[in-house]
Amino acid sequence: MRLLVNIDVPEIEPAIAFYRAALGLESSRMVSSDVAELTGASTAIYLLRNEAGSVTSFAGSRQRDCARHWTLVHLDFVVDDVAVAAERALMAGTKQEGECVCWNGSKCITFADPFGHGFCLIEFEEGTYDGGVA
Repeated sequence: MRLLVNIDVPEIEPAIAFYRAALGLESSRMVSSDVAELTGASTAIYLLRNEAGSVTSFAGSRQRDCARHWTLVHLDFVVDDVAVAAERALMAGTKQEGECVCWNGSKCITFADPFGHGFCLIEFEEGTYDGGVA
């Protein structure tokens, strides 16, 4: 089974620029004028242009809200050095939402991207939370 990550954004080009600058992802191709594929993580990330206020065809046809939001599913980007990665993300325009938290062999900082999505940068002492290999 493969995993794909889709992120709704109001505009494609600023989103590509942000994710390249903040996380070092590469824009590998434009799938269409409304979809960009980013690589450089362990799975492909697709940016999908969907304007705020547009109606989804899922979840009872709800309107998209691009203000800051939180879901129980979010992205964690595993990095070698959380302090260095955090500085890069901040320079790219992300907003840090919490201090560095050390937990179960990890260091984690929470952020919000310019499009309302929460994400974490996480550094593991030894591969994963319990020292295993991911």
